[in-house]
Amino acid sequence: MKDLYPAIEPFTSQMLPVGNGHRLYVEQVGKPDGIPVLFLHGGPGAGCEPYHRRFFNPDHYRVVLFDQRGCGHSTPHASLEANTTWDLVGDIERIRQQLNIEQWLLFGGSWGSTLALAYAQSHPDRVTGMVLRGIFLCRDEEISWFYQHGASRVFPDYWEDFIAPIPQQERDDLLHAYHRRLSGENDIDRMAAAKAWSVWEGRTASLHPNPAVVSFFSDPHTALSLARIECHYFVNHAFLRPNQLLLESDRLADIPGVIVQGRYDLICPMTSAWELHRAWPGSELKVIGDAGHSAAEPGIRSALIEATDRFAKELP
Repeated sequence: MKDLYPAIEPFTSQMLPVGNGHRLYVEQVGKPDGIPVLFLHGGPGAGCEPYHRRFFNPDHYRVVLFDQRGCGHSTPHASLEANTTWDLVGDIERIRQQLNIEQWLLFGGSWGSTLALAYAQSHPDRVTGMVLRGIFLCRDEEISWFYQHGASRVFPDYWEDFIAPIPQQERDDLLHAYHRRLSGENDIDRMAAAKAWSVWEGRTASLHPNPAVVSFFSDPHTALSLARIECHYFVNHAFLRPNQLLLESDRLADIPGVIVQGRYDLICPMTSAWELHRAWPGSELKVIGDAGHSAAEPGIRSALIEATDRFAKELP
């Protein structure tokens, strides 16, 4: 079983203006003339963590990581203005051009898989391959499963804490009830909602309880951006047409990919990974039988590193 490469620091970092007041934190690690790979974090709104740099052999890869609009080190924090899927796709192209990269491998999990698919379908000629984990196609049924009725049956104890900030009379539409609080002016209500929303995700992310994952999600800085931006995207159907990412999967025809999916992923159940794999002939599906959603789980972590090691040998 493979494990993370040693901790590494960026060889360069910058704040990149992308319009509408947004400035993105962008960093690079590894080999400056290595194989370009773009890391796409989850959420939307979670931001990057130092361990994300360690899925790639630094002797082979030039790894680009960035905090998407409104999260991590990017500014303004938790901003919803000019923050859509297509703004982020445009940001990826700006970063590619700014760094003089012709083509790159995409690596993303959960929302990062959504964004990778949206970018690859918009710019297939710029993508050499994809390593995706915990597939999230941002369809209404997937959002309803996690935020209204589905995952609640598996985690009724955690669910009770999730719905606590919402009065009984508003619980038939939790997504919009949360949206009113997360986009409202009451600072106390907004932070309470953000904490409950984010901790629900952190608690359910792994097959076995992982305090480190819960701690990251419960951090106030992360919780506010994650909850506000996720909820903003989800009430807007992720700014996608119904089932768009599957319907346009033919645009991935010439792109090889590895899909890593935890069998017991209850944030992004395996149905989406299965449907994507069937619609994308160039993909290989690796089902991890003893894992949930988190990239930190040993089996998922190992499979992701196996995939990046394989691409390091196959890509020019």
